Amino acid sequence: MEVTKDWNGIEQVVLRVPRGASARVRCHCLLCSLAVAAFDISLHGGQVISWRNERGEELLFTSSKAIFKPPKAMRGGIPICFPQFGKCGGLEQHGFARNKIWSIERDPPALKTDDNDGKVSVDLLLKPSDDDLKCWPHCFEFRLKVSLSIDGDLTMISRIRNINGKAFSFSIAYHTYLSVSDISEVRIEGLETLDYLDNLHQRERFTEQGDAITFETEVDRIYLSAPSVIAVLDHEKKRTFIIKKGGLPDVVVWNPWEKKAKSMADLGDDEYKQMLCVDAAAIERSITLKPGEEWTGRLELSEVASSYCSDQLDHLLGVM
Repeated sequence: MEVTKDWNGIEQVVLRVPRGASARVRCHCLLCSLAVAAFDISLHGGQVISWRNERGEELLFTSSKAIFKPPKAMRGGIPICFPQFGKCGGLEQHGFARNKIWSIERDPPALKTDDNDGKVSVDLLLKPSDDDLKCWPHCFEFRLKVSLSIDGDLTMISRIRNINGKAFSFSIAYHTYLSVSDISEVRIEGLETLDYLDNLHQRERFTEQGDAITFETEVDRIYLSAPSVIAVLDHEKKRTFIIKKGGLPDVVVWNPWEKKAKSMADLGDDEYKQMLCVDAAAIERSITLKPGEEWTGRLELSEVASSYCSDQLDHLLGVM
């Protein structure tokens, strides 16, 4: 683990996992190159801002016009929307967690899991400030473990504990910006036949009719009671993202398309073509914690070759 600072002086954590070494001989010299998978996470928002495979290819989208300075959330990576998704009440859009400075937790409470072998990880902690308590008067501890496996899989585990004297409710989403070749060449499998709330029609409820989700215009939907595994297939890059989730029943699918992209100051006019947000989330039904209770949510992202998405993918999507 390496801790660095960006140009605003905000700390960032870089984690790398070796996936193999290769050597070649030239001019009587032995040249060794180490292939690594890696990710970067900023303490501004506890936000994963980069996830790269062993070939050095960036798997997350970040806008060329992204603003990397608080209190503005960065357009790209994986912002965490908490304690709300969307805009309601006195809280800012998507809550305050993505705009706060998190701390590195050196000695976190034990997390019961059997999949830590071969992983590197960092533990972050967010507690409410006095200003947070003025607009959302609930005391909490938000612990976030971000891990990278030897195979390059990215895992994010959130634990939110109520240390309040009374119960409170919240919504949450991992607002994941995936990097794609061209949005018109992408489809999502695993959400067929599900009901969804359409944010472009005042959250009116519809049922998905397509065999897969494809994109020809703006999409902003919350798919309800979604399976624990879905796939995002990028035909041009011959790449598939496998998204696994736990404790997060909903999935948000969003692409702003041309008209809205041009209205967004922190997104290039044509950058909607290279991005797709697919969020593991809990939105339709808020999560309620009584005093002392803790909630856990999990997101795991994997990248596989599109050749995987035949019988193997059908089998994976069938086990939900």
